[in-house]
Amino acid sequence: MNILYTNFHGRNGGGHVTYIVNLAKALAGSHRITVATPETSRLYRYAKAIPGVTAVPMQYSSRPAALLGERAQLRRLIRQGGYDLIHCNGSADHKQVMFATLALPQRPRIVFTKHNDHPVTSLGNWLRARLATDHSIAVSDYVRRLMENSPYRRRPITTIRHGIDTDFFAPPPPESLDKLRDIFFGPDWRGKLLLGSSGGTDYDKGWLDLVAAAAALPAADKARVRLLVAGDPPSEAKLARVRELGMIDQVVFPGLLDDVRAALASCHAGFVLSYREALSFACREIMGLGLPALVSDAGGLPENVTDGVDGWIVPARDVAAMTAKLRFMLDHPEAVRAMGAQARETALRDFNLERFASATLDVYRRALETAPAL
Repeated sequence: MNILYTNFHGRNGGGHVTYIVNLAKALAGSHRITVATPETSRLYRYAKAIPGVTAVPMQYSSRPAALLGERAQLRRLIRQGGYDLIHCNGSADHKQVMFATLALPQRPRIVFTKHNDHPVTSLGNWLRARLATDHSIAVSDYVRRLMENSPYRRRPITTIRHGIDTDFFAPPPPESLDKLRDIFFGPDWRGKLLLGSSGGTDYDKGWLDLVAAAAALPAADKARVRLLVAGDPPSEAKLARVRELGMIDQVVFPGLLDDVRAALASCHAGFVLSYREALSFACREIMGLGLPALVSDAGGLPENVTDGVDGWIVPARDVAAMTAKLRFMLDHPEAVRAMGAQARETALRDFNLERFASATLDVYRRALETAPAL
């Protein structure tokens, strides 16, 4: 199969990048894979490094002056590439693909993955659903329900949750953990509860709620909690809130990490407490590393975790509920370890790349067997 992946993000790209890279790695050995994305993007850099994958610089801007040139460039790529299928991963690239494929005598089938919970009821979505979508992928049942109440319901919608490389996101050797904890938390980590997240430092990621939850513990217990939050350095306003809660010496900010494994593996548990979330690679990576995940009930997050088995689910923004879970973790370290082992089993069974790639290929085949959208 000859497949073109498109993505508009010009910089980090977050979960979109992980999603496309994982598919490209899984499929490149048996299929022809091209990735068209801005040359400045993390995706372009990663795609170039995958054997058998062709990375093509492509812009998907909304500037009127650039539209015609960009659409013409994309149309040339599609015509010359002879692709069987185009897999779009954002509204901007989906729009450009729609315009670039209009009136093509042999239009490739078009699959669209919705990675977020943004509304999909606009005129633009109606046009893309009608003219440039043969099959949609929702990354969670939560997202699928949004799409079923949108113009995309006119074509098949399939839920395929993210796959991760469970060999890459695997627990490190136990003998390395003390050294990792020394690196990320300093020498006084012993006797402390260590929790980490790679979800970032935006307000809507809910990490400040967990800081507040730790601050609400009795003084002796509060002193036993350490938090790690990987991502862009927090603003001064966010740091001021951490200081106000008396937690500034108990929260570690390692920055935006290309590889989060060592930082997360140094923890006893992970957390993703977002106010809105389609599914969350960060949660699945935490669980792949053998850590139980404390998650909010936002969007598709609860679809990752079985409450009380391989993690905990709390209402978004509910600081008191988070404090109660911290209390449990402090009092029952052996249960935390057992839940971490179960989280690893969940990841191996449900999050593996083979399952993810196989389900996605099945969607591609079904799209190729149907008449193109009109």
